[in-house]
Amino acid sequence: MIGEMGLGHEQGFGAPCLKCKDKCEGFELHFWRKICRNCKCGQEEHDVLTSNEEDRKVGKLFEDTKYTTLIAKLKNDGIPMYKRNVMILTNPVPAKKNISINTVTYEWAPPVQNQTLARQYMQMLPKEKQPVAGSEGAQYRKKQLAKQLPAHDQDPSKCHELSPNEVKQMEQFVKKYKNEALGVGDVKLPGELETKATDKNNVNSGDRSTSAAVGAMEDKSADQKASQYSCYRCKLNMKEGDPAVYAERAGYDKLWHPACFVCCTCSELLVDMIYFWKNGNLYCGRHYCDSEKPRCAGCDELIFSNEYTQAEGQNWHLKHFCCFDCDCVLAGEIYVMVNDKPVCRPCYVKKHAAICQGCHNAIDPEVQRVTYNNFNWHATQECFLCSCCSKCLIGQKFMPVEGMVFCSVECKKKMMS
Repeated sequence: MIGEMGLGHEQGFGAPCLKCKDKCEGFELHFWRKICRNCKCGQEEHDVLTSNEEDRKVGKLFEDTKYTTLIAKLKNDGIPMYKRNVMILTNPVPAKKNISINTVTYEWAPPVQNQTLARQYMQMLPKEKQPVAGSEGAQYRKKQLAKQLPAHDQDPSKCHELSPNEVKQMEQFVKKYKNEALGVGDVKLPGELETKATDKNNVNSGDRSTSAAVGAMEDKSADQKASQYSCYRCKLNMKEGDPAVYAERAGYDKLWHPACFVCCTCSELLVDMIYFWKNGNLYCGRHYCDSEKPRCAGCDELIFSNEYTQAEGQNWHLKHFCCFDCDCVLAGEIYVMVNDKPVCRPCYVKKHAAICQGCHNAIDPEVQRVTYNNFNWHATQECFLCSCCSKCLIGQKFMPVEGMVFCSVECKKKMMS
């Protein structure tokens, strides 16, 4: 068991933090939080995952679903790997003498036969989100893969100390969402779809939703047709010649602009068009799971045990309601919230407490204080005094100058002269 733990913790060791840059000594995974011990940023803020690991994670997600065409099994270990459609575009650039070739590699592109369509789709995404190798768009995609599809939302072995019963519940939960919610968007031209839907209607009369949509489409005359393609999210019209995204679970009567195919909670582009459909809304994996289960604010995992605690508007495994700095358990202890994270009293006083301008000691979180422009004082007769004549200023008018306070213009003049 120890060996396994160690292995998991070597993953990404020393990877640079994209947020803190040089301030972080390199990624070191906390033993149960999904954060770096050095800089406290999330795993997804670090350049941790290799594309190999990402492809395994997505491959596992598509296993036992109808999206198995998007995965390949590795011969040596039988692990399903995601077959990303990597698109390389070559644009000849006329130079003065010879023609140089300018290639652009997209780390992911919609898996469509027609490359022109895939290219058009890419160009309809915001420039900074196009996953061109080596660009900020590629980093964005990588970060969204880590954020939207956390491995610990689908794989019990990536979770911290689950009981056999919790593992069983989690497996059922994953099976259920694969059957009921998970999907991958299709990129098509709006006009193409009617023929597809009509063919389908002739083959399978049992598919009512499609046939109803087709019926509606056939009734419309040509000029109405142009206006019928409106985006499900922004409600603006679509051009018939522009690629649109369809989601099978939503029914083929709905379509989205490529840049509108986003999660209804975080409004981020659905990474690689992987969506979860629920109650007429598109979700990313993370926010779909959040809509079904409580998530622990400590370890970021979904909670499958019946016993958990709620504090500060968040949910926590009982053993994970801990000080963010020293990991001591906080049940029944005094704690202070610092940047939405609970911190025990000793750590607060040591690292986060305001310093009194009067006595230069830390101000205990439970003690009354006077605060003015980032300066703090104990609200006591000993500390909150006129900087010139030492008159106590509690309940009196005072004149602040930087970190000093005065009882009168005279004292201020004396001191400043």
